[in-house]
Amino acid sequence: MEVSSEKVRQARMARGWTQQQLAEVADLSLRTVQRVENQSVASNETVSALCAVLELSRSELLAMALNEAQSQVAHRRMNRLVPIAVLVGAALGSGITVFLMSVVGGG
Repeated sequence: MEVSSEKVRQARMARGWTQQQLAEVADLSLRTVQRVENQSVASNETVSALCAVLELSRSELLAMALNEAQSQVAHRRMNRLVPIAVLVGAALGSGITVFLMSVVGGG
């Protein structure tokens, strides 16, 4: 399941723990903690262990992952829409300029 790697990292660092220390306290392997922080992936059991030792609710840990995913989707959409907006703006600007030139300047 997808979790917020940033939330885990922040909670761990706020306690001054290394990844190894978090792994020991949560009874997880170091590799599991690294996978959570680097790939945002955790099993149901891992999420439960992390929530317990980091004093986070499941919804906090999982909701942040959803917010990050939504942010990435919004970013991709924006990357598609900005060039379109630039083209529409340029076309409108050119059209208005031609219109004004014909009305005001061309008399």
